[in-house]
Amino acid sequence: MKYAMSALTASCLMAFGSHAFATEAPKNIIYMIGDGMGPAFTTAYRYYSDNPNTKVVETTIFDQILVGMAHTYPDDDTYVTDSAAGATALSTATKTYNGAIAVDTHKKPLKTMLQVAKEKGMRTGLVSTSQINHATPASFAAHNESRRNYDEIADDYFDVKVAGKLPVDLMLGGGVQYFKRSDRNLIKEFEKAGYQYTSDWNKLNQIEQLPALGLFAEKAFPHAIDENPNRLEKMTFKSLDLISKNNDKGFFIMLEGSQIDWCGHANDIACAMKEMHDFAKSIELAKAYVDQNPDTLLVVTADHSTGGLTLGANGKYTWLPDEVKKVNSSVMTITNSLLESDDLKTAWSQHTSLTLSKDDLASLSKAKKDGDEALYEAINKIINTATYTGWTTSGHTAIDVQVFAYGKGYEQFIGSQNNTQIAEKLIHFIEK
Repeated sequence: MKYAMSALTASCLMAFGSHAFATEAPKNIIYMIGDGMGPAFTTAYRYYSDNPNTKVVETTIFDQILVGMAHTYPDDDTYVTDSAAGATALSTATKTYNGAIAVDTHKKPLKTMLQVAKEKGMRTGLVSTSQINHATPASFAAHNESRRNYDEIADDYFDVKVAGKLPVDLMLGGGVQYFKRSDRNLIKEFEKAGYQYTSDWNKLNQIEQLPALGLFAEKAFPHAIDENPNRLEKMTFKSLDLISKNNDKGFFIMLEGSQIDWCGHANDIACAMKEMHDFAKSIELAKAYVDQNPDTLLVVTADHSTGGLTLGANGKYTWLPDEVKKVNSSVMTITNSLLESDDLKTAWSQHTSLTLSKDDLASLSKAKKDGDEALYEAINKIINTATYTGWTTSGHTAIDVQVFAYGKGYEQFIGSQNNTQIAEKLIHFIEK
């Protein structure tokens, strides 16, 4: 096995913890965050991806590069983090309160690893399937006391300079409404500063040089299950090509699979698996890049887990991914479709081939009379019951998340660690 190591080496790394740094730092760092991606999501994806014609369950990219676990608790009155505090820990090596964007508990700005990379002359990039100024990407290039201050965070992407320069060379994601506002047109300001800009997804490949800004939705991309299922994969391919071209000083890029979290909040298993697939394919591209450029380090983790996902429910020892695959729209899309239709059975069949019993149809009819929220819950119950998928919450959980690493310096991330230690090691590499 390529990454096997002796027990002595492993024990030494654990003993020295975050101080056991490799002698040589990688030139390039690819940092990928699956928002909300707890261990149950990667397990579910393995079974979802399994070839039913073979006896053994095939491994996924997650299995191939798994090296450790991380603790996600914030510096708050809870063990359960939100995305802002989680991303701040992963970008600055500092724990903070829920809702904080790269500021400490006293609301003082914290230097992020992207800003350190920019100071060192490295190229920098942020890629997200949410709005680019959402909590996770924001925590790498902005500073704000609240993740909800979207306009102020967008302003920081232009106003918070690093060594007199704009901090992020490449930004791809959603969020047009925050960058083109009645009070300020940041898009024009970026263009005046030399950024190539597009809001046309079909013109992604026409971005030929940096700096560049691509905003492809008013807010976030639609869910992968509803539209454009490989949008992160395509942005990953394009961003790695752009950021590495004619680059002597190396690069730092953070790519986020944002909507794994949103599907988890919605307790929508089919939605979650499509987001996991897009994220997995993006990781495979990053790993292939490392194979071609061995002076590169790939680190993948999550900020927290969402939804309390369980595989197996209602006392039954089974989970049915083939039934999950029969759903081809998000629960929200199915809900809207049924709300607009007088023929619930026909509308249902347009979005899923799951069997709809008479009792199911009756429950949908009753729920529709009670409003959109009741209908949403009824649809979700039918899907989760049919697939034996369990959820414990519509929020986050405090469970440890996985750490995946590949390439130069990967061994530093083996074992159990705090999320801040991931950032500490990466910042050390960048500063070397």
